Amino acid sequence: MSRTAERQVSFADWELVRQGLRLEPLLQAISDFLDDQKDLIDQVRCDLTRGLKKAETGRSGLTPQQVLRSLVLMRVKNWNYRELRERIADGCTLRQFTDFYCLPVPRHDAFHRGFNRLTPERLKAINDLVVQAAVELGLEDGQKLRVDTTVVQTDIHHPTDNTLLWDVVRVVTRLIGRLAAALGRRRIKGFRNRTRSARRRMQEIRLF
Repeated sequence: MSRTAERQVSFADWELVRQGLRLEPLLQAISDFLDDQKDLIDQVRCDLTRGLKKAETGRSGLTPQQVLRSLVLMRVKNWNYRELRERIADGCTLRQFTDFYCLPVPRHDAFHRGFNRLTPERLKAINDLVVQAAVELGLEDGQKLRVDTTVVQTDIHHPTDNTLLWDVVRVVTRLIGRLAAALGRRRIKGFRNRTRSARRRMQEIRLF
């Protein structure tokens, strides 16, 4: 994880700046707005180093600036993680906006891990910041806001009817077991564990 709030600018970075690359007006306004959010950047750094035993050692990861700016860029452009990574890697101005400049852009899952380390309170503050910036820039009036979530692929079995019924029996039995433990009892009167018979029925249906 990152050890510094801001990385050191290289000669290659200065060369990009010297060539006169300019952000589009919207991103430039957002960039100027984010430059004033010193407290939020410090809070993001605390989230990134939260739980690390030796936060000041090890391989450097994304800096707080890169995490904050990349997250805002993804929100503004409505990109997924893969598109975010590809756009930043292919665009000089987006490299400048996200504070990568000439540095290698990590894989998309590095952004996912970095964003996941942010607490719900921090994400709310960042979302409020984006809305505030949009209002101040005259892009939105702040009266209505539509949000969406990012779908992440995960390992899950195909939801056939027999497996769904088996899941219901299994989960209900587990919850009843936790309830009995919370009440200090061995079992709940009137409830029978049907998981073995339900599993057999599920396997029988699968064979048809």
